[in-house]
Amino acid sequence: MIEIDGSAHSGSGTILRYSAALASLLGEPLHLYNIRARREKPGLRPQHLQALEACRDLSGGKLEETRVGSREIFYSPGSILKGGDYHWDMGTAGSTTMLAYTLLPVALFADAPSRLSLVGGLFQDFAPSFFHFQRVLVPTLRKMGARVELEMVRPGYVPRGQGHIRMRVFPLAGLLSPLRMIDPGPVVRLEGIALASHLARERVAERMAARCRELLEPEQWQAEIEILEDRSSVQKGAALFLRAETENGCFLGADQAGKIGRRSEAIADFVAASLLEDVKTGATADRYLADQLILFAALARGRTGFSIPRPTEHLESNLWLVEKILGAKTFLEKNLLQVEGVGFRRRVS
Repeated sequence: MIEIDGSAHSGSGTILRYSAALASLLGEPLHLYNIRARREKPGLRPQHLQALEACRDLSGGKLEETRVGSREIFYSPGSILKGGDYHWDMGTAGSTTMLAYTLLPVALFADAPSRLSLVGGLFQDFAPSFFHFQRVLVPTLRKMGARVELEMVRPGYVPRGQGHIRMRVFPLAGLLSPLRMIDPGPVVRLEGIALASHLARERVAERMAARCRELLEPEQWQAEIEILEDRSSVQKGAALFLRAETENGCFLGADQAGKIGRRSEAIADFVAASLLEDVKTGATADRYLADQLILFAALARGRTGFSIPRPTEHLESNLWLVEKILGAKTFLEKNLLQVEGVGFRRRVS
């Protein structure tokens, strides 16, 4: 049985998601305790429980009596990871992108293509946005051999959620390939999306885009920012995303969601500053992608290497987990992160 102390390192819900995904892949039972023990609301929140239930469904496993607020779980994956059609509704504004991230590695090693329909929040603080997932993580994983298709049906924001995404994942024919991203090269393209729902009169999307262009002009970057005026969301909301593409094929992104009291210009200030800060470090992965790639690098065959803007608590947590659960070897020297993957193969019953 895999034993994980959920209060270790960052103590975040990411520990639960990584552990559940890896246990599902390995087919080994998981005992997780002290879940989010240091958080203001400790234990499972609805989005964490949904991630566990979704892993259970994909693996045909068992999850002992578990509910919102539980600080300890026992999860036993089934013998085969089953592709097919699945639908999960968070029932809250919890992050659908974090749920998608949890299920993506599991679906890559399933026995058939998976079509996943996920409902909840798509744009909020402290979680990667849909745009970052779709336009930074997924294109990078394609270089490792992953085939993933992603579609936003409807945006969703805090507090009502009800955003909807569809994800299609095709099983790997063999192993994940390692990445070598050491030198980014200069930025050759900058693009973005300014999204606003039910805020056309206030010109929120236009203001975010205009402020971004103003901030990036001194860098002589010409940003192509698409303005999306949405009417399908169940509430007002906004989000801004920027992506830099470099000469050597690296993608670095930054984003922020709107919230009451947060001005359009302040969102643009944050997003532009975050992207500029990461690019100027010479990193080949932004601060969010750096965390996200660790799990896939650990599953790949061979050594993955990429440069990061700076170490973070989340990054250290994820390195600890892949070492503990998979036995992957990791090396961090200054800003160069290397992961010796285990060459994981699909389980066969």
